[in-house]
Order: sequence, then structure tokens, then C-alpha cells
Amino acid sequence: MTVALMWEARAAEGRGPQLLEWARAQPLAPAPLRREWFTAPGDRVLVITWWDAPYDAELPELPEPAAPLVNRPVHRWRFESLGT
Repeated sequence: MTVALMWEARAAEGRGPQLLEWARAQPLAPAPLRREWFTAPGDRVLVITWWDAPYDAELPELPEPAAPLVNRPVHRWRFESLGT
């Protein structure tokens, strides 16, 4: 089974590039099958990781960034792949 974890944060005003840099530097052990980074207007950063694991498996997730870097708590979602 493939599980996708989504992590989305909104940077403090003007700090989108720093938040993206911070998110790219975060290690995950073990490493996911795949990891992608996205940005959107409003200094938002989205990270999606894919894992070969059961839906309810305990998996490493990106932590909360330091308060000065974001303007609200991180949003997180977990999805099960149903195929392509």
C-alpha cells in the first residue's frame, strides 16, 4: 500500500523562500519513496511524501517550523493511494 503524507504551512509575510529552504533541509529517517515540494501564492509551502506502508503506520513527518517562520500552525493530511 502507498500512503501519501501532506504537510502545508503558510510562511510569515515575505518568508516563503526561507520556509521552503527549511522544509527542503529537514531529514526524514527512514527516507520516503518520494518527496516533492510545492509553493503557492501567499507564501505557502506544501510537501508531499510517499511511503510503502499501511495507512495507520507510524511514519516520520516534518516538524513544526520555528514560530517566526510561519504565521499559523502547519496543516497535515494522510491519504491512501488507490492507484493511477
